[in-house]
Amino acid sequence: MTRLGQLLLVVAAAGLWGSSRLTWVEVTSFDGLTHPRTDELTGATWSTALIPLALVVLAAAVAGLAVRGWVLRILAVLVAAASAAMGYLAISLWVVPDVAARAARLAEVPITDLVGTERYSTGAVLTLVAAALSLVGAVLLLRSATRGGADAARYTRRRTEVEEPGAEMSERMIWDALDAGQDPTTPDNKGR
Repeated sequence: MTRLGQLLLVVAAAGLWGSSRLTWVEVTSFDGLTHPRTDELTGATWSTALIPLALVVLAAAVAGLAVRGWVLRILAVLVAAASAAMGYLAISLWVVPDVAARAARLAEVPITDLVGTERYSTGAVLTLVAAALSLVGAVLLLRSATRGGADAARYTRRRTEVEEPGAEMSERMIWDALDAGQDPTTPDNKGR
């Protein structure tokens, strides 16, 4: 489950990087002296947080290899928050009624020379998909962190069931049982 979550995070990071390379807004301007000029604003220009969010998600995927327990839970919550930020960036392109003023400022065009703007949804849709994938990846990491704690508790519970009253199972006995091909946690073996 952890590996699947990490894979989803890597795919989400790649999606964010791809989205940052796509055109989000196209700005057309004309100053009356030269030919009309068209500037394409990529996702990295329009939403400067795309690449840092991609790096955060990619780093979380790699960190999932090294951390367990409550640290993995915190990491999953941070990735979920990052996915909310990604969703905000994608949806903001659609809900802003007029992107002309911001587009002119980003393209470094005087607002008086602005002829028109056009929005392209492909990058925003890809960002929204990346947000969904990273959210699912965060949930899988959270579930694997919770399940890992349950596995440890089950091992501890089985080990106490195996031990005879007054006789403690030493680490050497556990290794001897494992070398013999027996599971020291099952009650019928008792590690011997």
